[in-house]
Amino acid sequence: MFEILLNIIAPVVITAGLGFYWAKSGRTFSTETVTGLVTNIGAPMLIFTTLDSLEMQLTSFFEFALITFIAAVSFCVIGFIILKLLRLDIRNYLPGLMFPNAGNMGIPLCYFAFGEEGLALAIAAFTVFSTLQFTFGIWLSSGVSSLLHLAKTPLIYAVFIGLGAKFFDLHFPIWITNTTGLLGDLTIPLMLLALGVSLGSLSVSHIKLATGLSVLRLGMGFAVGYLLSLIFGLEGVERGVLILECAMPVAVFNYLFSVRYKRAHSHVAGMVLISTVLSFLTLPALLIFIL
Repeated sequence: MFEILLNIIAPVVITAGLGFYWAKSGRTFSTETVTGLVTNIGAPMLIFTTLDSLEMQLTSFFEFALITFIAAVSFCVIGFIILKLLRLDIRNYLPGLMFPNAGNMGIPLCYFAFGEEGLALAIAAFTVFSTLQFTFGIWLSSGVSSLLHLAKTPLIYAVFIGLGAKFFDLHFPIWITNTTGLLGDLTIPLMLLALGVSLGSLSVSHIKLATGLSVLRLGMGFAVGYLLSLIFGLEGVERGVLILECAMPVAVFNYLFSVRYKRAHSHVAGMVLISTVLSFLTLPALLIFIL
């Protein structure tokens, strides 16, 4: 079991650690450029390539996406109630509780733990959380409708093209799939490096509040993922991916949006940093549970 855990966790920790070291050593790293490459090229190509080679039934893919959507709604409701009880600002802190790091951490972990099937399901979860974050999440932070942001997000088009090709049984020329595969292979390493660099550049502020909300994010994520897996009778890879994705720490995008829209960004930075550190510490136990 130790070797299995090491094979899953080590690539994620080492790659993110290299990004962290890079930031702390003072070397130049354009987070904006790398994020742009991942968001506009790498992730859409990875999504398209994975969907193009998808071996599971489309109904299974959509069913898993629907369960992920229910999880996101559950996070929203639970987070809203708890923040109201604590008298904390909803717009400042709900996005961090609602949107886990399903991309930078969730996708690599699911891939290393469950292979291609895990990657496909993780992409379904990532698509749901990303779509909600670029619509409802931006509205929460800014108060402005964000359908235009969604229309400018290439991963949405990659999902539609990939699923459409699968539905109509279309086959693309090898040069296209080789190209998209090559570009998609950039995604996971760049995501993890960018995560490490982001953590290296963050500072913890108001540790008590950030720690409490971080524990809430991880605990709520695990509980919701586990309960939904029981309710919908999920087993094996589906159960494991759902729990993993739900139990991920606060997504880095929450920090970027909090800076852009002036929403307690120092607190949100603390949530991202502390929840990620706690997640790395609890990953062995979580993986033992789901495996």
